Amino acid sequence: MSGEFVELCEVGPRDGLQNEKRFVATADKLHYIDLLARAGFREIEATSFVSPKWVPQLADAEQVLPAAIAAHPGTLFSVLVPNEKGLERALACGARKVSVFTAASEGFARRNINATIAESIERFRPVIAGAHAAGATVRGYVSCVIACPYDGAIPPDAVRETCARLAELGVDELDLGDTIGAGHPDDIARMLDACAAVRPMRELVLHLHDTAGRAVECAERALALGVRRFDGSAGGIGGCPYAPGARGNIATEALVDLCGRCGYRTSIDRAALAEAAGFIAGVFAKSPRD
Repeated sequence: MSGEFVELCEVGPRDGLQNEKRFVATADKLHYIDLLARAGFREIEATSFVSPKWVPQLADAEQVLPAAIAAHPGTLFSVLVPNEKGLERALACGARKVSVFTAASEGFARRNINATIAESIERFRPVIAGAHAAGATVRGYVSCVIACPYDGAIPPDAVRETCARLAELGVDELDLGDTIGAGHPDDIARMLDACAAVRPMRELVLHLHDTAGRAVECAERALALGVRRFDGSAGGIGGCPYAPGARGNIATEALVDLCGRCGYRTSIDRAALAEAAGFIAGVFAKSPRD
């Protein structure tokens, strides 16, 4: 086990910024992404091609993604797309990996994407087909894999069923999100065990929020179970606008440190990551612009 590689995807530029009320200047976003790329991330979630009406913070996606690709052609920049229109915009900007987004909770799905789980997955059918036809890969996000702010605890079998539906449509990757940070390590273990019936444990991606302060413990249990892919956000920034109280992704620094303590390797330069986290924290600390 010692020395095994763990893949860390940095989601700060998308998931970290999406809920920030004051618009972060495009130049600041690009500098943030530049610092993250220089820190060694092989994949960075750069932005989202959703309607600016819903996520105004990411209204500059057409400016951010092409510039990021041009500056770091060896880095994979993934982007969130809600529908075919979003996919068309993303592909026009050079996207090579897109993400679709559903939930294991009916209440969350209705409030987040205004559809049932089944309806949301059916909407993804042309998106996944279109992405693959263009040579792009597809990540399938499943939110609220432990608990939901509207429906309460989510049974592991419900998560497995949503994952199975996405797998049937051909997503290349399953990303499991504890959206409100409610999980205990035992909850994470039961959920992962159920989802491993759909994809092997080491191929699953875990997306943790640290609302209750247990995210590192949950990540450690997942590592012990064989998970080798995690999302993190530099400085622990970010939350979900449709999940009240869900402030803060797991800090990528905490994941890097955990991997080091447990004898795993990552591609990340810890000092360079701290520089990126410090930069975006400084941006947030600036006085609001007119």
